[in-house]
Amino acid sequence: ARGPSSFIPLGEIPQEGGESSLHQLLQAFVSAGRVDHVAMVMGLHPQYLSSFWKTQYLLLRMDGPLPYHKRHYIAIMAAARHRCSYLVGLHMREFLQVGGSPAWLQGLHCAPQKLRNLNEINKLLAHRPWLVTKEHIEALLRPGQDSWSLAELVQALVLLTHYHSLASFVFGCGIRPEEEQDVGSSCWAPSPHSSSSPASGDSMGGSGGTDAMQEVEVLMERMKLLQENQLEEEGVTQEEMATRFELEKTESLLVPSSDILDPSLQSNIRCFLEDPEFGYKDFTRRGEQAPPTFRAQ
Repeated sequence: ARGPSSFIPLGEIPQEGGESSLHQLLQAFVSAGRVDHVAMVMGLHPQYLSSFWKTQYLLLRMDGPLPYHKRHYIAIMAAARHRCSYLVGLHMREFLQVGGSPAWLQGLHCAPQKLRNLNEINKLLAHRPWLVTKEHIEALLRPGQDSWSLAELVQALVLLTHYHSLASFVFGCGIRPEEEQDVGSSCWAPSPHSSSSPASGDSMGGSGGTDAMQEVEVLMERMKLLQENQLEEEGVTQEEMATRFELEKTESLLVPSSDILDPSLQSNIRCFLEDPEFGYKDFTRRGEQAPPTFRAQ
């Protein structure tokens, strides 16, 4: 049977399992009216699922400065930047259920200018967050017909970053589309090494899932070889091994921003993107002359 994840066997998903997991799934059903595949997979970690659903509930359903339909539209904008058609489709349905205008779903160009003004900071937060400056905030708060209040903007930014992160969870867990979703709405990230794009209309059980699994296997094999070489080469330092691994990871996993221009990309994602060629660009040089990176966790 096809489960909610391409990576996790259906028998391991807590549908009728432990009381704690089942309790969290029931809470998810009560709060959202349904248990989607994200909640089912996250049920493997009940405490995390509990925190996640409390956050979701507060962001999307509790009182706040933004109307409900605008919250879901912002979620669509955020997910579209990462080409996550699973979340885009999910929140398009939610958007309509809370009274959103179907015309807005024709594309970002049909949304109010106030929402369109979020495009710049949305793409920066999604791909190059280190470029965000106070000027971006000031521009959105500047008095005018389409200006944002501080409270509205705070909620909008939290929604954007929340759904940028959730898109990574969807990709990393191989979340499958639900039965009511369009079969062509694959939630796989385009692969630079794949001969067939996962956005071409194949279901999760098709070539998109196979290609992604093959890429994971190739990466794991490379990591294994690196570890073996480390044992053989006693003179190799940890720093040199880290550099080698980073190079392998970069070659294997970095997705060129040009992939977004693929004509086979679903229209339900492409229509919500402005400046679609904008993507991740490494902010530091690799190798011996790489500048030190300040890390604050």
